[in-house]
Parts: sequence; C-alpha cells; structure tokens
Amino acid sequence: MKCPYCGEVDNKVIDSRMSKDGNVIRRRRECLSCTRRFTTYEHIEEIPITIIKKDGRREVFSREKVRQGMKRACEKRPVSINAIEEFIENLERDLRETGEKEIPSYKIGEKIMAGLHELDDVAYVRFASVYREFKDVNDFVDELKSLLTVNDGAGR
Repeated sequence: MKCPYCGEVDNKVIDSRMSKDGNVIRRRRECLSCTRRFTTYEHIEEIPITIIKKDGRREVFSREKVRQGMKRACEKRPVSINAIEEFIENLERDLRETGEKEIPSYKIGEKIMAGLHELDDVAYVRFASVYREFKDVNDFVDELKSLLTVNDGAGR
C-alpha cells in the first residue's frame, strides 16, 4: 500500500478492525519512511450481477432500482423502510448464491412480487400492475381474484 504522504510502499499495519457487518476491515498503517499514519479499508470485490432484460439488453443489477420500485409500491402503506432494506439484502444475497453471472429480469421480478405479497397485499397489486403491464381494469380484477383465492386458502 503506497503512503499517501510520501509515496513509499513500505509500511506496517498497526491495528485491524472488522466493521459491524463483517464486510470491511479497517487497517491503521504507519509508513516506515516518513512515520505518518493512514487508514485503509479492505473489502471483498464482488462480481456484478448482470440482468437480462425482456428485450435482451443487459444491465448491472441495481439495488437502488429495486428500492425505488418497492418504495413506490409501498407508498402510504404500513411497510417500514427497514423491511424493504432487509428484503433487498436477502434478495441480493439469494441472487449471488445462485452462482449465475446473468439472471433474467423476470426471475427478479417474481421474487420481488413474492416478497411484496408477504409484506403488503396492496403494495403487491401495485407492483404487479406495473410489472405485468396490466392493460385494463379486468387485469386488476383477475389479479385481485387470484389474491383473494390465495389469501382464503392461507387463512388470512
């Protein structure tokens, strides 16, 4: 690690600490040439997940896009931002654990819909209306009927 003050590469680690979430290690270093101290952060370099869109385009998975879509669906609903963040954290972990470098967008959309179904039925229908591109009121009615059938069977 190059010293930010004198540019020398010889230094020693004085202290190492792991972050609370365990994803980053903070290291205090001392330059052996100028004796000044500096901090470095070490983290795992993650391979980006590529999403294959319906039209064949590819783009990098964006937590922010998922967050915005879910926040829009949950607007004015009793769903906490913490619940959304926890869902996104689990979603990204699940996607990484598949080991696939490219994932079709429909798989992610279905996972989001399943998560919203657990969090809030209204948010689920809102998201489904955009995701499944409802054309008219009949599409809404059909989705609501299937939702009511599922909920009746689940004892909600």
